[in-house]
Amino acid sequence: MMIRALTSVRASSTDHPFSVLHSPFSILIFAVRASATPRPLTQTVLTRAVRAAYGFVNLATIRYILSLLFRMNELPIGIFDSGVGGLTVYRALHDRLPNERFIYLGDTARVPYGTKSLATVERYALENSSFLASLGIKLLVVACNTASALALPAIREKVGIEVVGVIGPGGRKAVEIVREFGTDARIGVIATEATVASNAYIDAIRRASVEPKVLQAACPLFVPLAEENWIDQPETASIAEKYLAEVKAFTPQALVLGCTHYPILRTVIQRTVGLDVKLIDSGEATADEVAIILAKNGLENAAAPGKARELCDDLDHFYVTDAAERFGRVAERFLGARPQRLEAIEVYGVDELEQRPAR
Repeated sequence: MMIRALTSVRASSTDHPFSVLHSPFSILIFAVRASATPRPLTQTVLTRAVRAAYGFVNLATIRYILSLLFRMNELPIGIFDSGVGGLTVYRALHDRLPNERFIYLGDTARVPYGTKSLATVERYALENSSFLASLGIKLLVVACNTASALALPAIREKVGIEVVGVIGPGGRKAVEIVREFGTDARIGVIATEATVASNAYIDAIRRASVEPKVLQAACPLFVPLAEENWIDQPETASIAEKYLAEVKAFTPQALVLGCTHYPILRTVIQRTVGLDVKLIDSGEATADEVAIILAKNGLENAAAPGKARELCDDLDHFYVTDAAERFGRVAERFLGARPQRLEAIEVYGVDELEQRPAR
């Protein structure tokens, strides 16, 4: 595993799209949306779009955008999480989309997000999104439940590419599973305290169907148990029995694993609630929806890589904002492999950047 030295990355928090995003595709999309540009996108059409949107144009940038436009399907998919939990989402995406490459950002310096204010979560999420967009990605997956619950609208407003959270897909998949039960449908949701308090999964389920009854339960100790790989210990089984007692009594037909750490404890959770309860991994549901979005927009990478893909191989790039060695160890527990390309970086906004002494 290679860990590169700490790098400072400026993620602007200003409102101007050129400042927020450095991806040429984001510039393209902002320009086209702003000017209602017709298709096809020739150099002349794109030049007019950018000039109409921003009042100026740089022909070198236009040519660069056009040179890459028809290779957009080859760009990687970006993923960010507040820490290591999003690795289960990465695994689901990797398994579902073997031809794709991925860039993962774990904001390990600022974890957890669940104790932060809405404004702070939004700022962190925008900084993370801007960093990934600056690397050139075709789609962004917000693998953090807290950021998905609180910051998706802000991210979508700033980022000119498709953005997929983990809550909506998980909620919709649960509704699909229980639809046959009609008004007798029952869905359980287990998540962190912050996600439960946000009611984000209830809202997602209600947007898909008003029929299912929904019960939520917070399981905060599942996160450290997963990170320490305490999967088969009797203490884990005892904690699961306590946390899931009310859920078990509710007898749901489907149970949403509403935290990206929880799939690591899937076996003990399934054993506790009963084998007849369908467990919904929000990461797997998200991967299914990402596959549909890529196909719908012609963004699938049809070209298979020149070698057999493996989790954490050198075609995927991992970034963390702190504790890279620990991230590598947890990745090995979660995925069975350490990232071959792991880099420590620092992501911060303009307000913080301007207060730092010159280097």
